[in-house]
Amino acid sequence: MNFKNSHEMGSGGRCLCPRCAYTKNHERGRPCQDQRCPECGAKLLREGSYHHRLIEQKKHRKD
Repeated sequence: MNFKNSHEMGSGGRCLCPRCAYTKNHERGRPCQDQRCPECGAKLLREGSYHHRLIEQKKHRKD
């Protein structure tokens, strides 16, 4: 793996769908964003990633 492209999130964690409640364990060497949700087809996000945090902030603003 090229560490310049790595987000350095480690090998653990979860991949989750920003549209529905689908989650799965992260697979080392396979970025979450390169995978699609089997439930709705959206790109998965890594839990705790920059994009995941942005979506969570938007959700909290709407409430």
